[in-house]
Amino acid sequence: MAITMPELDAAVLARRDRIVAALCAIVPGEGVIASEQAMRPFESDGLTAYRALPMVVVLPDTTEQVRRVLAYCHRESIKVVPRGAGTSLSGGALPLTDGVLLGMAKFNRIRDIDFANRVVVAEPGVTNLAVTQAVEHAGFYYAPDPSSQIACTIGGNVAENSGGVHCLKYGMTANNVLGCELVLMNGDVVQIGGRHLDAGGYDLLGIITGSEGLLGVITEITVRILKKPETARAVLVGFMRSDDAGDCVSRIIGAGIIPGGMEMMDRPAIHATEEFVHAGYPLDVEALLIVELDGPQAEVDHLIARVETIARECKAVTCKVSASEQERLLFWAGRKAAFPAVGRISPDYYCMDGTIPRAKLPQVLKRIRELSEHYGLRVANVFHAGDGNLHPLILYDANKPGELDKTEAFGAEILKLCVAVGGVLTGEHGVGVEKRDLMPTMFSETDLAHQQRLKCAFDDKGLLNPGKVFPTLHRCAELGRLHVHAGRVPFPDIPRF
Repeated sequence: MAITMPELDAAVLARRDRIVAALCAIVPGEGVIASEQAMRPFESDGLTAYRALPMVVVLPDTTEQVRRVLAYCHRESIKVVPRGAGTSLSGGALPLTDGVLLGMAKFNRIRDIDFANRVVVAEPGVTNLAVTQAVEHAGFYYAPDPSSQIACTIGGNVAENSGGVHCLKYGMTANNVLGCELVLMNGDVVQIGGRHLDAGGYDLLGIITGSEGLLGVITEITVRILKKPETARAVLVGFMRSDDAGDCVSRIIGAGIIPGGMEMMDRPAIHATEEFVHAGYPLDVEALLIVELDGPQAEVDHLIARVETIARECKAVTCKVSASEQERLLFWAGRKAAFPAVGRISPDYYCMDGTIPRAKLPQVLKRIRELSEHYGLRVANVFHAGDGNLHPLILYDANKPGELDKTEAFGAEILKLCVAVGGVLTGEHGVGVEKRDLMPTMFSETDLAHQQRLKCAFDDKGLLNPGKVFPTLHRCAELGRLHVHAGRVPFPDIPRF
């Protein structure tokens, strides 16, 4: 259960009072939240099964305040958990009861729009969709578009290397970020990358993107914007078997066609979504593909004809091409509302995030069905089929004793399956606490040790977001003697609902 303030002993409370007073001096006004009731909204992120009340919440609104907060916490050896919008689905923003939660929501300004260089400079609290809205009047947009784009922030997108329905053709966040301003745990402010396409030296930007708040706190981001395609049309393709849909995905890519987006849903997800959005999805099919082609009109018309031919060869039973821009957006509105729509058919659901080679899709879907029967839990499959990023939604009821444990065991089996067929544990949601203890299924102890050495180069005391990503904790001084297993310190259990 969640930790409450009265459970802290007198010595801890006295230290907490000193920390709160110091933070209030750095971030005056309403920038520090210390009461138990006011901190409740921060006790979890999108992985709501895990909750913990932070020691204190601080909400800076300038880089100088972030610098001073981190420098103070470094000097006093206080743990810090950075937080964006809290939409993370892996527990990456889960607070620590003995740590400061550093909320970046006030960093919500776009600092510059540079059409000549096709970049936008934004603060980390700017939402993903807001970037596109700021430039669409000039015919530009920001390509990565997670389903939560109306709420998730650019800073969080960088921390998790988020994707979206159009990442197949236009890349993940890593492919669309050019630079950032980063505050290190000791208070140093560094500039990485910029408005140029490439920079000399080590690829530090590649290290920061997807680092899940373990290396520094981002206070400014430079992203690339793209010119809106001349034409974009979407095709809804229905199949009576999920295996046929998976085969169609592989054959489209194998034919050299790179759609702007290619998504897949199975029958439970189709029905839940159609009842919620009324997007015009067929209800008599087992699997549905949404394939979008974009570019010059002649090219789009040609590619749509090729996709229709491949779909028929893969036993498609329905094929509907968007007749207008409004209909195309409606097709995508259904897909992007799939997660909340599934909430209508189950009290709770657990959203998984693993990635596999596309050719393994039929095999993996078959095994997920077998695991569903074994655990007695329904699954609604919604995922980025084009790049093999799976999002199985395991349906359960947290009010039934033992059902969450069973759900987590089921989810772990799915992630192990992804690794076994040549994939990875995560595609865009990050490791956080959800997949932390599964990391040894993908990495050796030596692999993990070298990753932690990199963290120590940025965070010498291990104070930034500790307890996330790595299954065992090593002090930086111990990393030179990892063969001595006595140096390993397991992380404590995390409060869970």
